Parts: sequence; structure tokens; C-alpha cells
Amino acid sequence: MAAPLARILVIEDNEDLAFGLRNNLEIEGYRVELASDGAAGLVRARELQPDLIVLDLMLPSLDGYRVLRELRDEGNSVPVVILTARTEEADKVRGFRLGADDYVTKPFGVLELMARVEAVMRRSGGGLQASRAVHFGDVTIDVPTRTVRKGVGPVALTPMEFDLLLALVKRKGAVVSRLDLLKEVWGHASTVLTRTVDTHVAELRRKLEDDPSQPKYILTSRKAGYRLRLGEHA
Repeated sequence: MAAPLARILVIEDNEDLAFGLRNNLEIEGYRVELASDGAAGLVRARELQPDLIVLDLMLPSLDGYRVLRELRDEGNSVPVVILTARTEEADKVRGFRLGADDYVTKPFGVLELMARVEAVMRRSGGGLQASRAVHFGDVTIDVPTRTVRKGVGPVALTPMEFDLLLALVKRKGAVVSRLDLLKEVWGHASTVLTRTVDTHVAELRRKLEDDPSQPKYILTSRKAGYRLRLGEHA
């Protein structure tokens, strides 16, 4: 099974434009989530930890500038492409000063936007898939080769187990719900139950934790889901 595709969050209140962007980005091979106002977009950005955000400036509830400022103030360095009808140089400068990575002015050509997205993804390293290794405890995850080691020995994970582990890694310690894991790893197939997530988490703990009954890294958040404690070495 191939590594999970890069995920893009589109925060855009124009429904037709948002769906058009999603269709074109999905054709290019990205996984796409939509949010229709600034407040919802900020929440989804925190939950999803996307690889890139396409952000409109003129949004209900919170404008794009405030969304971008909140993300950067929280230390979130996700690449952001601003999408807006504003053409004044001062607006562009303000966006870049707040931490935007690129700026596309409406109306725009789809090919232009796709090229901008690809360029920003390249500059940022293409998201998690470009990372060489992720560590927790004595576990090392090599993302490009989809291999895992515990101590000096390799760990055999099934494709689903690896994808589940990667989904937890991408959240950078944030809690992810069982339903979000189902959508990301299993495509939310109707034949798959939330209990499947629990079973696979139990297998990851068995293979990666020193004491699966007292996990230190693959943690349960009661009534919310799971999270992975990263960056701690045994």
C-alpha cells in the first residue's frame, strides 16, 4: 500500500469555488478537506495538521488574516497559500508578514493554483512524507521507506498498522478521534467499525510499547480517541 497522500485544507466560503478546488486538487492526487468559515477552518487546521492550507482572506466569523495569525502564534508552521480577490500590494505584504507562503489573486487559472501549491509543497519538503525519520522511545519510523525499528531490530507492521501509526504521527501529539482515523486510514468504509481502530492500536502497542498494558507513547484520550507522544527517547 502506498504512503498516505498529502492532505490539503481549503478554507473558502464560496461553495462552488471550494468544491471546484477540491475536485482539481484530488485529481492531482491530494487528499482534501473543506471548511466554509474562518472559525471552522482554524479548528480543522488544529485537528487535521494538514500538509498545506489554501486560505481565503474574506471569510465569515474570522477573516483569513486572523486565522493565519492564530496559527503562527501557536507555532504552527503549516504552509499557507492565500487565495483572495484583494489585489492591493499592502494586502499581499500583510499576508506575507503574517507568515503566508504564497498569494494567488482571484480570478485565477486552475493550472496556476496547482503550480503554486506544488511549488510550496516542494519548498516545505512535501509534508511528513519527506521526513527521513520520526522517533519516540526507542522506536524509529522511516517514512519514505515505510519501515519501523525498535531498538536495533526491525518491526513488521501490516500496511494498515503503518498507515494508522503515520496518521497519529501527523497529528504531532494532538488527539485524533476514531472516526477521523477511520476516514484517513480505511476511507470510512461502511464495513469497518470503530472497534477496528481499537484492535489495530492494541497491535501497535504490542509491537512498539515496552509494556503494552501500560503504554507510554500510544495513548488513549478517554471518550476522544488516541494520541502519540513524540520526541521522547528511552
